[in-house]
Amino acid sequence: MTETGTDVRGDSGPAVAELVASRVLDVPDFPQPGVVFKDLMPLFADGDVFRRVIDGIVAYHGRESFDVVVGIEARGFVIAAAIAYATGLGVVPVRKAGKLPRPAYAASYALEYGEATLEVHQDAFTAGHKVLVVDDVLATGGTAEATLDLVERAGGTVAGFTVLLELAFLGGRRRLEPRPVHALLTV
Repeated sequence: MTETGTDVRGDSGPAVAELVASRVLDVPDFPQPGVVFKDLMPLFADGDVFRRVIDGIVAYHGRESFDVVVGIEARGFVIAAAIAYATGLGVVPVRKAGKLPRPAYAASYALEYGEATLEVHQDAFTAGHKVLVVDDVLATGGTAEATLDLVERAGGTVAGFTVLLELAFLGGRRRLEPRPVHALLTV
């Protein structure tokens, strides 16, 4: 149970979901009026909690199930780098448009509060590379869908998609079907 007395749930069980929930701050009207931003920086700042979350993600997927980790700009970079370090694997960033120096695939998509374009280097993956994609929050699924499509266009095989927090009421998981989604906390 959280401080508000509500049950917490997530794909790795209530203990991990509670751990994540204990470090999420709601920031109203960011980045625009009417949006409640879910700030996970307190989770990243707590070394013990962050380590437990990363270890939980690796344990859920299994070290042998992926060859490389993709992090989605920007908070996904933090998670991906930690997983890559913990497993001894490489990390590939999926960046906002115009940030990559070599030829890149691009995908534009709608956000819950605007539009954006993401890119990945065309040579980011070896054909058949099993790719674990990670990000902080799954909302409408536009960012995730664009990223998973980019991974596949660049020759990777999506081995899994994990987020720390899923906002289930926005339907992002349905948008990503049939790909599996792993969320540590679902609200």
